[in-house]
Amino acid sequence: MEEPAVRVVDLRRTFTVPEREAGLRAAVGSLFRRRHREVRAVDGISFDIAPGEIVGFLGPNGAGKTTTLKMLAGLLHPTGGEARVLGEVPSRRRPGYLRRMSLVMGNRNQLHWDLPAADSFELNRAIYQIPWPDFRRNRAELVELLELGDLVTKPVRNLSLGERMKVELAAALLHGPRVLFLDEPTLGLDITMQRRIRAFVADYNRRYSASVLLTSHYMADVEALCKRVIVIDRGRIRFDGDLATLATDVAAYKELGVTIEGDADLGDLGEVIAREGDRVTLRVPKSQAPLVTARLLAEHTVLDLTVEDPPIDDVIELLFKRGDDR
Repeated sequence: MEEPAVRVVDLRRTFTVPEREAGLRAAVGSLFRRRHREVRAVDGISFDIAPGEIVGFLGPNGAGKTTTLKMLAGLLHPTGGEARVLGEVPSRRRPGYLRRMSLVMGNRNQLHWDLPAADSFELNRAIYQIPWPDFRRNRAELVELLELGDLVTKPVRNLSLGERMKVELAAALLHGPRVLFLDEPTLGLDITMQRRIRAFVADYNRRYSASVLLTSHYMADVEALCKRVIVIDRGRIRFDGDLATLATDVAAYKELGVTIEGDADLGDLGEVIAREGDRVTLRVPKSQAPLVTARLLAEHTVLDLTVEDPPIDDVIELLFKRGDDR
């Protein structure tokens, strides 16, 4: 049986943070006696990622996503549990491991601001000790795949956000990593650029059988790239499975979009959640969807009818709400 590219077993990370009340008295008192509390950013999570698998890692702000990625990249030491990537312990940060993985954070800049990206590429070649033939080949492929053209010769400060994100990706992948940790790689980009970045990640995965753990607040990223998702909230995993079955497991309703001839309320058939002109969207329990559909067809002149699972954004939000109720 093939070893997983990423293995996480009961992984934990706790931070100790100072706290005090507001006001001058509290500020003075904290100089002599400071109070602290522990925050469990990651609270005993376990999962495997197979070689070549792309997995979405979802959760609200503060759920523990970035902390997990930093531990897997070796930037943070776990408080407890175990993590192995490509058979290595990330926190040891051995050169052989660092040359086979990469962490890309959409809100962080690794390139030198005043220099052309090409100069930073050369620096990465030296850091990762990439042989010249491999470096030239990888650079040429990335320039072609990401449509960089002459962008690499411009100072980074003169690039737009989308252009900068593309050259950031190229810099992070020059050494041909086999595991990618992508933290919000399309953050702040327009729709066209988001699509290009998604297409690039998919192509890189196909070419190199690279394993990818992707965090994103854009569900379009996840739906386009990931068959499997892991949902984390308050440091704990709430769901781990196929994206296609997430709605089935979490949301116990269907959405019916119907356009009928004439005017009708339809409120007796389900919850009306949207109305645009003649088209009405109903939310009905899954068990009732066939019956409601039959009634619509029998009692009204139906011009158009769709039956769908709720949008993935709504399903994720419902999953988080369940966590709040516990």
